[in-house]
Amino acid sequence: MPPLKLEVFDNDERQASEGTAPAGADLEELRLAAYESGYSAGWEDAAAAEADEQTKLRVDIARNLQSLSFTYHEARSHILRSLGPLLQEITSHVVPQLARDALAPTVLETLMPIAERASEVPVTLVLNPVARPAVEPLLESTAGLPVCIREEPSLGEGQVFLIFENGEMRIDLQHAAEEITNCLQRFYQVVEGERKYG
Repeated sequence: MPPLKLEVFDNDERQASEGTAPAGADLEELRLAAYESGYSAGWEDAAAAEADEQTKLRVDIARNLQSLSFTYHEARSHILRSLGPLLQEITSHVVPQLARDALAPTVLETLMPIAERASEVPVTLVLNPVARPAVEPLLESTAGLPVCIREEPSLGEGQVFLIFENGEMRIDLQHAAEEITNCLQRFYQVVEGERKYG
């Protein structure tokens, strides 16, 4: 039987036997090049993973912001639709009443400076007969105001004209109340258009 021949696994001995053993400096260069190659590949993998993570994060944030935006607009639209009837009731009932209640104090506040300048010539107050009971007692309680009241049914309840020596002045709280109502209606038309057409 032929003698058993075992294979040698020692690299240095194998390379020496094959005659291709690298020199010590070449071996160190090979190790350094392999280390640099592995280190560079690791950095590239880490940078690619970081870029993928950033992209995923941006996509998630954009989706969440879009969802929040939709939720905000949906909630805003719901609240405005819910408040619509209340605001319309306020503008159709409360605002006109506030205008009627504010008419007498507004007339008095406007009239005082005019009456002080024209102390001898009376100021003519032209108003709707419905507004007279609210305005007249307030004027009577302020002694010394030379005022003449004239009724004009064609005027609105919130309209008063002050006619004095050098000109006239108009107080129109009814128009202000109507403008508030019109503004609210226009606002809700815009909101409804946004809801329908996005």
